[in-house]
Amino acid sequence: MTEPTPTDQSSRKVEIPLVPDEHWRRDFPYTAVGEELVTRRDFNRYLAAASGAFAACTLGVAAYSAAREVTPGEPAPIVELSKVARGTSHLFRYPTSHDPAILVHLPDGELRAYSQKCTHLGCVVFWEEGGEDLYCPCHEGHFDLHSGVPLAGPPDRPLTRINIEVREGTVWALRLDV
Repeated sequence: MTEPTPTDQSSRKVEIPLVPDEHWRRDFPYTAVGEELVTRRDFNRYLAAASGAFAACTLGVAAYSAAREVTPGEPAPIVELSKVARGTSHLFRYPTSHDPAILVHLPDGELRAYSQKCTHLGCVVFWEEGGEDLYCPCHEGHFDLHSGVPLAGPPDRPLTRINIEVREGTVWALRLDV
């Protein structure tokens, strides 16, 4: 693209190319309408404004997360112990109806309950009967069945444990162990 310049003394039009280096145009032949209207300084200004907006949003999310209070939950019945045989699991919701949780009745008779939210990105973890760990399929995370500690994969924090007890043949969730 060239742009006409004012006529010189001999009344001829002299055309000056917008991009003086023709090698550049040969290597990058793509142009867009109005590309000469955005200067490098304007582009950097837009880039700085967008980066500042992202940083402000990140700080806002972090402040919200730090300010909100985690509900440890109130004691609530989960299931009758007789309905969860040894070596099986039972899914329930605790501390609210939006929080998935898992109760595992180990082959040795011990009971363990955890939040099903993976500590990496919040995917749902599950247990396969006879398995030795809780598994998160999103990023191949594995958690110890007895303690909730991560064994493999990207999670670096243990699962949230739910304190439980058996009252008159019923398993009760007491509170989150936070």
